[in-house]
Amino acid sequence: MRPRVSVQDSALRNGNFSLRINPVRSEDAGLYEAQVAYNTEVRTCQVELGVITVTLSPPSPVVENEPLLLSCNSSHRASLVEACWFHNELLVPTSGTFCSLHGALSILRPAMSDAGSWHCQLRYSDNEIISATYNLQILGFDGPTNPVVYAAAGSAAD
Repeated sequence: MRPRVSVQDSALRNGNFSLRINPVRSEDAGLYEAQVAYNTEVRTCQVELGVITVTLSPPSPVVENEPLLLSCNSSHRASLVEACWFHNELLVPTSGTFCSLHGALSILRPAMSDAGSWHCQLRYSDNEIISATYNLQILGFDGPTNPVVYAAAGSAAD
């Protein structure tokens, strides 16, 4: 996993034998075990790393009015009970232009107002709740509803 992993050697003297993974990938999910030997004593601990991913199809950049699919998947083993999506911290109703199915959210005609923070929250049969955030960027025209601009001859126009 090099060069994505590191251990802080200075922290080992204080009993901190943490492993840092940056960036985490889907294939990093699983059970990790640490073993530390000090004099005649051996200590071990196990940590399970779960990974959640949010993917965009088609990949960025998203063009205004072209359909897109945001998918939210987790390595959690229990069965998925519910998936909720939030846009800029507001729950998204799954009707009209937004359709949700098995952790995926389809936006049929994305507008400039759909850009920003999208948050998926997955709830599983064992009551585990897992969430992740995706910052959606959309290319389009974010100007007046009537795109006519008047400028005096000889002047500059933006």
